[in-house]
Amino acid sequence: MTTTLPDETLLLDDTACLSAAARFVREHDSAALLPLLLPGLGGPDLQALAGHCRFAHAGLLLFPPDADGLRTQLADCGLAVDTPSHPSVVVRERLARRHRRDPAELDVRILRPQVLASTGERRAVEVFALMVPPQSDLEPIAAHERTRQHEAHLAFEAEHPDPLALRGLCSILARHGARPDGGGYNPHEDGTVLYFTLPDSACAYQRLELYARGDHRGTLAAHLDRPGQDAGQPAETLLHLLTGAWTTQALATFARLGLPDVMDTRTARRAEDLARPTGSHPRSLAVLLRYLTMLGAVTQDPGQEKAKERQEEREEGQEEGGFRLTELGALLRADTPGSMRSLALMYGGPFYRSFGGLDHAVRTGQPAFDHLFGENHFDHFARDPELAALFDRSMAASSRMFQPLPAHPVLTAAAQAPAAATVVDVAGGNGELLGRILTAHPRLRGVLLERPHAVEAARRRLDAAGCGARCDYRAGDFADVPAGGDVYVLSRVLHDWDDDRCREILRHCVRAMPAHADLLVVERLLPADGSPSLATAWDLHMLCNVGGRERRADHYARLLADAGLRLVGHRPLPLDAHVLHARRAGAPDPATPRNSPEPAGQPRGAAASMALS
Repeated sequence: MTTTLPDETLLLDDTACLSAAARFVREHDSAALLPLLLPGLGGPDLQALAGHCRFAHAGLLLFPPDADGLRTQLADCGLAVDTPSHPSVVVRERLARRHRRDPAELDVRILRPQVLASTGERRAVEVFALMVPPQSDLEPIAAHERTRQHEAHLAFEAEHPDPLALRGLCSILARHGARPDGGGYNPHEDGTVLYFTLPDSACAYQRLELYARGDHRGTLAAHLDRPGQDAGQPAETLLHLLTGAWTTQALATFARLGLPDVMDTRTARRAEDLARPTGSHPRSLAVLLRYLTMLGAVTQDPGQEKAKERQEEREEGQEEGGFRLTELGALLRADTPGSMRSLALMYGGPFYRSFGGLDHAVRTGQPAFDHLFGENHFDHFARDPELAALFDRSMAASSRMFQPLPAHPVLTAAAQAPAAATVVDVAGGNGELLGRILTAHPRLRGVLLERPHAVEAARRRLDAAGCGARCDYRAGDFADVPAGGDVYVLSRVLHDWDDDRCREILRHCVRAMPAHADLLVVERLLPADGSPSLATAWDLHMLCNVGGRERRADHYARLLADAGLRLVGHRPLPLDAHVLHARRAGAPDPATPRNSPEPAGQPRGAAASMALS
């Protein structure tokens, strides 16, 4: 008769590991944990990492005898025993390779019981469970893995990731000793994970995962290149960067031809079939589609034709198989919610041409757009109604930036005021932002000031949103800011102009604002510590195309003060934007709800996956 003591001892060991992992997750946050993992990390690098990614979970591999044993371990650690699980193919394959076993012999499950951190944030323990029945020949695997802890890791999730920010985060990690160690893109979850091996540290965990929602295979490719010692790697990286213009034009051509609108995410179509409705040359279209496959905008299915037919196609230079649209590529459809088609056409059209004159802007300080087209971009677009409409639609494509704005305490307080309050949107474009505010607050009224060519588009949008009856429209310029409003909004306006013009615009607002009125300014803020941000990229865009600039929070505070305003505070928005709240100098601060703090210092922004001018 065999004793059960060894199995009970192993179970206790696993339970102790699980309990320690849960406790670790509860007690650590990004700012405290990262210096433990990366000795010497501090200052701007720590602020950038902690500001752009959050500690999400700790992972470990357990070896319960069966499902009941796993539930017992979870219960003993205070974790939910009914946490759903599913097979872990990745860990099963890794175990099979390490121990030269048939993957079919390994029953590995993955589950993520939730843990409430001391800060109130929800995190998880990622549990991989290899079922090891008593007296099983899998016990040597369990003993080896317990000793080596190959699967133990800590995971951070990049918040609102975009390629620029992700590469910046990877650079900081590498600079402090984290070594790239693989990664992958999961199309089912639409997520990208980058693996790192950590340097020797005060923390027992030696692996780090950086997870980013969405398809970031370009960043992944650069990440996977880094471990190699090939002296040519920097040249390859530079080559990838130098061909970025090809990517812009490939995506713009994809949208311009209307390919996303004739493709499907489920059914593959061959290049020659797509060529007919788009008026394209089949062989050339296949070349474009292969490149777009590399970018993740489409995916290619294997051919289903017979061998003879495939041979004939190869002789004719045509493609085997067919192409399907991905979730990323579907954003370039004309009618999809959140469509970025207009943005692709704008960045692959006028702004693409103007960036060819970037050297002129850098040498002279004058916009390349003006140099190329002979006039500033506002006048140029106003002269061409079709181009003006495209620009307005491209601006509206960043509407995700505005999602939290209607809940700002200033707007909430205005909506709750005894008398109906009025929101004045200065240079409000096609009414996207004002429409969101009025829809969220049915008691508010709105006034939209814009150039004549944009007013009618705004009227149509607000009528369609069902709030046009509560809005007045004024055709004019900044000198015509309507008086008597309760809340004034300047969204992505000031970054178009130099400091003198910004002061002038702000003074026009001040002259129109009653003593009690508030001003909300939506802009991207340059990080004070130089951490990765979309604002840095758009600072270059402003230089090249409009002669404006992105600014730091303290820079905006000075401009506001010069106009007789005081910066009360600012809050982060999606896509690395912020909303700055200002009042007349000397006006008392409004009462701010207890649960809605408005810090005067710069909050840490989150990186984003798209942006606009």
